[in-house]
Amino acid sequence: MIVITGGAGMIGSIIAWHLNTKLQRDDLVITDHITHENQWQNLVKRRYVQYLDKSQLLEWLNRGSEQKARTDITAIIHMGAISATTERDFNKLVTDNIHYSQNLWNWCAENKVPFFYASSAATYGDGEQGYDDVSIESLRPLNGYGYSKHFFDQWALRQVANKEATPPAWAGFKFFNVYGPNEYHKERMASVAFHSFNQFKETGTVKLFKSHKQGYEDGMQLRDFVYVKDAAAVVIHFLQNALDGKPCSNGIYNIGTGKARAFKDLATSVMVSMSKASHITYIEMPEDLQGRYQYFTEASMAKLRATGYADSFWSLEDGVKDYVQNYLMHEDAYC
Repeated sequence: MIVITGGAGMIGSIIAWHLNTKLQRDDLVITDHITHENQWQNLVKRRYVQYLDKSQLLEWLNRGSEQKARTDITAIIHMGAISATTERDFNKLVTDNIHYSQNLWNWCAENKVPFFYASSAATYGDGEQGYDDVSIESLRPLNGYGYSKHFFDQWALRQVANKEATPPAWAGFKFFNVYGPNEYHKERMASVAFHSFNQFKETGTVKLFKSHKQGYEDGMQLRDFVYVKDAAAVVIHFLQNALDGKPCSNGIYNIGTGKARAFKDLATSVMVSMSKASHITYIEMPEDLQGRYQYFTEASMAKLRATGYADSFWSLEDGVKDYVQNYLMHEDAYC
């Protein structure tokens, strides 16, 4: 069985979709902690054998009071975390994003189970040191969420360097700006593609932040936007290699497209996909984001490509078109 934490989230549920539809696997255990009233709908179309609240997982892995680890787990894909960049309670971030991840890593190491987890491009901070995943030690995240992910990345690398027990195959994924179906529960943290669609549908205009940094015009802040189906495909690539017994390229990898695009490009693609003439309104950036806002992200993809991952990524225009026309414009928008 394959365990997916955060399996009711956007990336986790699309990984489950990929396993169900592309690999015809339904031996999945989904764990999450659903708080949004509609998030359960991310699971409706999935096939899986068990759902657990995240608080139940470690006990379940050890078969409850028997404290005898299960032997039927073939991999853990750990996508669960507090993912809000605006989270201010650092104690919660430590518990959910660091300690919980460490416990799963240690279980996988002890039981020789492959472990794949979500890091984040938020670990790169303002990008002054670039977005190269070869060396990450000196990064300075801009918020507690980014730091919690960076801390675990560093901890994992220290386990390797100190020759501590590690999972037989493992990888961390620094997801850049992921957009696509099943993100509807994320509210403020949902992608600009999702918000642009709804804003334009309701008001006839898309709101983008004004620029507060010299050299960037309004709407021309740049991001590496990656379609969620691509994000899931990369994770599955590593999983499949591990399950097939192929040599594993353990490490931490960027998942983006390698090509930065402007928010204006994204918003325009949304409106074009809706077959509408574009109209953009520029608004002030919220105070809680000023000084913590990335104006440019672009994933270096050489390290991932060196592992043998050769699949192409959706272009921004094609990814947005698929998202808008095959999901957002339908009454049932779930994948």
